[in-house]
Amino acid sequence: MSKLSLVVFLIAASATSSVAQEHGQHHGPKLTPQQSGTTQLLISVSPVNSRVVWAAGAGGTFVVTTDGGENWKSGVVPGAENDQFRDVQGVSDKVAYLMSIGNNTTDFRIYKTLDGGANWTIEFTNETVNAFYDCMAFWGPHRGLAHSDSVNGVFPDLRTTDGKNWESISANMPPALSGEASFAASGTCITTEGEKNAWIATGGATVARILATRDGGDTWNAYDTPLLSSPSAGGISVAFRDHRNGILGGGDLSSNTSAATATSNDGGQTWTLTNAPPVQGAIFCLAYVRGMTLDGDDDGHGHDGDRGRDGERDRDFDRAVVITTETQPNFTSGEAAWTPDEGRTWITMPEASGYWAVAFANPHAGWFVGNNGQILKISF
Repeated sequence: MSKLSLVVFLIAASATSSVAQEHGQHHGPKLTPQQSGTTQLLISVSPVNSRVVWAAGAGGTFVVTTDGGENWKSGVVPGAENDQFRDVQGVSDKVAYLMSIGNNTTDFRIYKTLDGGANWTIEFTNETVNAFYDCMAFWGPHRGLAHSDSVNGVFPDLRTTDGKNWESISANMPPALSGEASFAASGTCITTEGEKNAWIATGGATVARILATRDGGDTWNAYDTPLLSSPSAGGISVAFRDHRNGILGGGDLSSNTSAATATSNDGGQTWTLTNAPPVQGAIFCLAYVRGMTLDGDDDGHGHDGDRGRDGERDRDFDRAVVITTETQPNFTSGEAAWTPDEGRTWITMPEASGYWAVAFANPHAGWFVGNNGQILKISF
């Protein structure tokens, strides 16, 4: 959302609540700090598998590891030194996409590297006044979407089917409500699943909605959610673990008591509020503790990455979610929590402080990224 997403959001640890005391009944995560090689704020993270991970953030900075985080390489994209990368999509150790924002219309760009970050090509430069591209998501190495706030009642969203050219699908999108927009939630305001499913979280209007497609973006439906919505509130971060079951997080960025999550079991058509997460602020980023890899997958067919030998145990973790939050008035404190049962039980993570985003390759390999180049590996 252009009105808010240039504000610096800081995530920090918080005290536990009564809900968090359930911790003893569940296997908690192992947290391992890693050295990113940069002190720039890292905003978004994208594991390709348990070894290859990309992250990006302020100052035109990106980082990449090919050994699970034992060593990270950092770099700055030429010409983007004054911009922020609000989203990153890793494809392999050589291929990745970045989405930049800045102060001008044309600062919204999509970059791609084919050589591990040595060189970057600009694939898209925004020219639509008042467009604000919040996030992007991919079904495969060459098939993806990019989502923008509405402009004059229209979402000027984009789609690529070849990994090179981005074309407008604004005519396919539902009409926008007055003031409807999304939040640049470390790239998590949009999520994809399978070959053609995608969901987008919105707010800013009188109703927080989910925009959903089942045919790769050719047609879309809009569904109301029970989350609070206003110019500073709405659905912020969304994830689906299969074509039917998903979770939505949000709240009001102007309130410290608004964190909320809701779940759907019908592909996003209806939503039910969960127990309130034991955190302050609005939910800013959430992820299922599982992963899909795009590595070497040219036709868009995702496949499970690095699944453990104990299949039952890994399926249990399909339902676990890690949450990071943002709070006002100074955006300097936040909290993290996880749930083993999609919101019925919550467990706080006071060790996770100062992080903006989290994503997983599998239950044994996930990463938080955040302030001052901090990276924290998380494994269950």
